[in-house]
Amino acid sequence: MMKRRTILKTGLIGLGSGVGSLLFPILPAIAKAPSLLDPKLLAKAKAALETHSATITHRDIIGIADYTLHSAKPRFHLVDMMNGRTTSFLVAHGKGSDKKHTGWVQQFSNVPGSEASSGGSYLTAATYVGKHGESRRLEGLESRNDMAYDRAIVIHGAWYANEQMVRQHGKLGRSQGCFAFAETDLGLILERLGPGRLLYADKG
Repeated sequence: MMKRRTILKTGLIGLGSGVGSLLFPILPAIAKAPSLLDPKLLAKAKAALETHSATITHRDIIGIADYTLHSAKPRFHLVDMMNGRTTSFLVAHGKGSDKKHTGWVQQFSNVPGSEASSGGSYLTAATYVGKHGESRRLEGLESRNDMAYDRAIVIHGAWYANEQMVRQHGKLGRSQGCFAFAETDLGLILERLGPGRLLYADKG
């Protein structure tokens, strides 16, 4: 079994490394609604990008999860740092962050077994295939999320994270702390937010 650092290194140089990211087409305008990206949260993510500049290999695209917003809102944003374009998606949060299933993040936790979301800066790492299909590992870069890798906090697709859930229940289902997306959105997210990039999560 490969050691953790070996896995991360492999992910950074694999096919999804984004070496040719500038050759990718401009992000398609598929957001279901106008971007809800909070400028203050964007500023915090840009500051995090500078803070972790020695670790973040690719700076063309960043991901931002705004957990101030309700889960029925497209609160995960892919930001093209070259032209400022933003594409927004639904994303689920952890059960431990919303124990009464209100749709709102009540708290963050970095504790194993909490099933909660964690705020902070993440490094996107290797792609793998697990119980949720194709997924991407994450490594927490701050004390408030540095257990993310050991907690198996990842990017993955989920049946409970799509628009149908919002229409039927007014909110998404909850993950075990992972960034769970609609299965129909996952491919684009994995492609654009490849290894070696910043994912920043917080409340605005």
